[in-house]
Amino acid sequence: MKLLVINPNTTLSMTDQIAQTARDMARPGTEIIAVQPRQGPSSIQGFHDVAQCQPGVLDIAADHSDADAVIVACFDDTGVDALRCQFDAPVIGIGAAAAHFASLVSCRFSVITTLSRSIPNLRNNLRLYGLDVSCGSIRAAEVPVLDLEDDPGLAESRIAAEIEQAMRQDAAEAIVLGCSGMANLDTRLSEKFQIPVIDGVKCAVTLAESLHAVGLRNSKVGGYAAV
Repeated sequence: MKLLVINPNTTLSMTDQIAQTARDMARPGTEIIAVQPRQGPSSIQGFHDVAQCQPGVLDIAADHSDADAVIVACFDDTGVDALRCQFDAPVIGIGAAAAHFASLVSCRFSVITTLSRSIPNLRNNLRLYGLDVSCGSIRAAEVPVLDLEDDPGLAESRIAAEIEQAMRQDAAEAIVLGCSGMANLDTRLSEKFQIPVIDGVKCAVTLAESLHAVGLRNSKVGGYAAV
């Protein structure tokens, strides 16, 4: 299958990291095509960045209409509904994928994101997915997205500190990493804290392959009618 992975921001190094995570997770025979917009914000942190990147994301879709499934590799699930109108193939946001996986392996999970201004949009999404009841907290490590690459040691220590507080104060039984730039931390942090630490890129790849395998596509009756 041909799996299109869209990084909605314009930072090439992040796109490369997302692509590598997706390829490591994908089954044999799955071709990963990782792309990013030509124009837009270098990172997505809050409502304004989400709005700015959507035109570029939709332009990408027009160039890859033959994809068998699509992943939006931003935890805000940027443009997912609009892309479902453009594609027959299933479109999965890493935020929804990770939250659903967390709900299957724990009674209560917490999300650790980058900056506080990202929290309201993530809370809105969880409410939309019906998973806000299972989410004990959304915590910000106060690490800008690009600092995940520029100062990974400091970023990981701040994320780990928030995980510890989520377990102590919020009764978190699992942790969702709320940024695709955290994709290389899940295994190490899971071992450190001995609870599931969930990366959305890996979850989304698995879901995309499963939907393709059973032949499910977007309904074109109603909200996702073709444009």
